[in-house]
Amino acid sequence: MSVDVSAVVCTHNPRDDHLRRTLSGLRRQTLDGDKWELLIVDNASDTSLADEIDVSWHSNGRVVREDRVGLTYARLRSFHEAEAPLMVYIDDDNVLDPAYLERAGELFEKHPEIGALGGKALPEYEADPPDWFDEVEMKLGCRDLGDDVQVASWEGVPTDERSYPECAPIGSGLAIRTEAYEVYVESAARDARRTALGRAGESLASGEDNDIVMTLLEEGWSVGYFPSLELTHLIPEERVIPGYLAEMAESSNKTWVTVLDVHGICPWSPISRWTLPLRKMRAYFTTRAWQGELERIRWRRACGIFKGRALLSNE
Repeated sequence: MSVDVSAVVCTHNPRDDHLRRTLSGLRRQTLDGDKWELLIVDNASDTSLADEIDVSWHSNGRVVREDRVGLTYARLRSFHEAEAPLMVYIDDDNVLDPAYLERAGELFEKHPEIGALGGKALPEYEADPPDWFDEVEMKLGCRDLGDDVQVASWEGVPTDERSYPECAPIGSGLAIRTEAYEVYVESAARDARRTALGRAGESLASGEDNDIVMTLLEEGWSVGYFPSLELTHLIPEERVIPGYLAEMAESSNKTWVTVLDVHGICPWSPISRWTLPLRKMRAYFTTRAWQGELERIRWRRACGIFKGRALLSNE
């Protein structure tokens, strides 16, 4: 089989109605079906998805099982399963614009220097988020940087001057060259810290997307934001409740410290684990966490940084 694009859906115990919409969006793609493959990675779901998901509508569709729980493991498996030189990752709650796959292929052809790219990921909320939600500055896998193309590179930038580019692609709709991806796959597979960066079961850890992007930047590739790529991200009600947002704020900041440290650009110094309770208590008062949900989320965000810094220490 020779295809141009591998469309990959990594999923763990998916919500049926969301996954149906994801697959419906893929069925509407304008790219000829014989030019792309559909690869669904069942990441240790409680019941085998191969028996539940119908991919017979696609001549190059299949479901594979990865029994190691974790998004990073699912993505590593997808790399070895994929047949195409380009891969597009679609979360099980993403609905692609009909031209997404076709445009992604065209953009890579036009920009040979780019290793990974993405575009707009616009939210569709099942329930309205709280009035203070925008102040939290949590994107929940969504983003809109406007209608201008943005490209970033670390070429010629000293390590101590590097920063994570705002235009770097996010996991939703991440499109990547397998040629560029291979270095990340080979290095991450050997590093337990890096395989732990992605979501795993109920864990809200996140950082594997940043790890992928920074690996590509270190290898001399550029990354980009192209607004002609667009998808809808379905946000369930439970993801905008304060408890979830607080847990995500802490988990994502903890892994953010780790991924920056992996790439040698971490701005925080290690701290001793025994200092954690004192630091959390002080942050509780400085953020006035007792005043409301927004303040409590800010406190949990600070706690995440402390936990990440403690992991940097050998004490």
